[in-house]
Amino acid sequence: MSISVTEENYLKAIFSVAQQPETRVGNQLIAEHLAINPASVTEMLRKLDDKGLIEYSRASGAKLTRRGLKAAIKVIRKHRLWETFLVEHLNFTWDEVHEVAEQLEHIKSDKLLDELDNFLGNPGFDPHGDPIPNKKGIMPVIKSRILSVADLGKRVKVVKVEDNSPSFLKYLDNQGIALSDIIHIKEVQDFDYSLLVEVKGKRDIYLSAEAARKIMVQ
Repeated sequence: MSISVTEENYLKAIFSVAQQPETRVGNQLIAEHLAINPASVTEMLRKLDDKGLIEYSRASGAKLTRRGLKAAIKVIRKHRLWETFLVEHLNFTWDEVHEVAEQLEHIKSDKLLDELDNFLGNPGFDPHGDPIPNKKGIMPVIKSRILSVADLGKRVKVVKVEDNSPSFLKYLDNQGIALSDIIHIKEVQDFDYSLLVEVKGKRDIYLSAEAARKIMVQ
């Protein structure tokens, strides 16, 4: 069964919004994720339902079927492997790779995907710390929590960012924060819950509460 680029984008969106395979998501959330008009979502969801890729009703929303889940995870696997390749071998920065990977993720060749994975050494996580599904669709799991709830005085390691937008990633670059960096939480401001942190034992910076909620640590 052939799945179009648009259909793959919808399946990936449903997976991303739902978080859990059994969770149903409504048209509005899917539309917001894809940045499109909610009125245009219904027709595509009905088409995906007819193909057996989702279960859909206007009242309860959309849920991926087993086939739909497999297809969504495969697209995500391709996207994250391509992001890894672009950063590690083509001198892209982590804020530049998403848009390019959005195009590359729709290449259909399974052999290319497997060879890319092997070439990269079967990585478990992409440049943003997102897990990369393996060939069987299984994602590695890493325990983490948001920086804003980490204990005062603790030293924690950055393992993931929850916002992959270029503006946020450039912000982290300007602050000198990257994956695997060690952050020491030195102060929490009572007024706005911003943090004074020491990065890599070298410099102190202030992080807003919003930024701290988007940084995952362990």
